[in-house]
Amino acid sequence: MDPENQTGVAEFYFSDFPPFGNGSLLLFTPLLFIYVFIIVGNFTIFSAVWLDARLHNPMYNLISAFSFLEVWYTTATIPKMLSNLISEKKTISFIGCLLQMYFFHSLGVTEALVLTVMAIDRYIAICNPLRYAIIMTSRLCVQLSTGSCIFGFLMLLPEIVWISTLPFCGPNQIHQLFCDFEPVLRLACTDTSMILVEDVIHAISILTSMTVISLSYLRIITVILRIPSGASRQKAFSTCAAHITIFLLFFGSVALMYLRFSVTFPPLLDKAIALMFAVLAPLFNPIIYSLRNKDMKDAIRKVLCFRSMFNVSGSQ
Repeated sequence: MDPENQTGVAEFYFSDFPPFGNGSLLLFTPLLFIYVFIIVGNFTIFSAVWLDARLHNPMYNLISAFSFLEVWYTTATIPKMLSNLISEKKTISFIGCLLQMYFFHSLGVTEALVLTVMAIDRYIAICNPLRYAIIMTSRLCVQLSTGSCIFGFLMLLPEIVWISTLPFCGPNQIHQLFCDFEPVLRLACTDTSMILVEDVIHAISILTSMTVISLSYLRIITVILRIPSGASRQKAFSTCAAHITIFLLFFGSVALMYLRFSVTFPPLLDKAIALMFAVLAPLFNPIIYSLRNKDMKDAIRKVLCFRSMFNVSGSQ
């Protein structure tokens, strides 16, 4: 069925972007720089893991999968934000809005599941090291990563299909930087009490992942504190420090965005939280993983040297 005939609204308008020329370029430049850094940084980590045989183990394979997801997670929203900053027409089609919500949240759910698997991986490695190689095989790692992706994309599908059937007859102004469930559902010309049901569903899935990860890391920290050797204890802590930092950044911003229910924030704070969730958290991923891990830093240097050699040979 044609979306325009079904909904009465053919496109949505992002009303919170500044008019073109009214300081929009000042926002466009740093956002473009951040997006390029996210893409290059995460692809570098992804390439480093696959090109360095020393990193072919479950922990680094999961880091590589997470970095790959971050590239597409940010691509679901940031290019449209950049377009809105330099365009007079700050709109998105009805279908485009549904697709943006679907890919953004599907990739977000997949990332949450991968972070959960990463926590379980570290739990087994530190709390049950003698059986780690038997339990966390490369095959199991691939199965868990693939399963996370399949579940993440299937979980959001019914919700998007349901939203596509709702009547939208105006207004069509989205008060957010990208298409998201609550701002879009508030525009539906029907009973919006389902928003609360949506909030509960999202809260349960978020809290389940947070609980599993938190319990895993609490157990890990307890075990590490019992290690008698100071050097071994420091090495174990440094191994988990990057994972815990990424967990806090990701789920901290998710909690502020989706675990507030009826609590409303001032519009400016609301946009800041959305930016932290969609832009800033992915920005720190390549920084944290490249700075906190010696093996990763060595692998990244090899990737950069390989690119430099390729460029030199190509220019000759």
